[in-house]
Amino acid sequence: MTRLHIDWTACDGRGLCAELLPELLAEDDWGFPIARDGSPSPAVPGPLEPAAQRAVDRCPALALRLLRDTR
Repeated sequence: MTRLHIDWTACDGRGLCAELLPELLAEDDWGFPIARDGSPSPAVPGPLEPAAQRAVDRCPALALRLLRDTR
C-alpha cells in the first residue's frame, strides 16, 4: 500500500496538492491540505498513484512524499 505523507513543518498551504489530487485531498480554510478520509497519511489507491507522484514532484515546499509499504 502507498500512503501520502504531508510534512506539516514544511507545508505552506498553497493548495497545489489538493488541486492535483481532489479525490484524496481537500483544503482547509487556510489552504492547507486535509485528507478526505480524515487520516494524517491517506492511502493512495493504485489508479491515483501517478497523480500523487505529480503532486509530490510539484509541491513548491517539498512537503509531500509517498511512503510505499514493502511488505
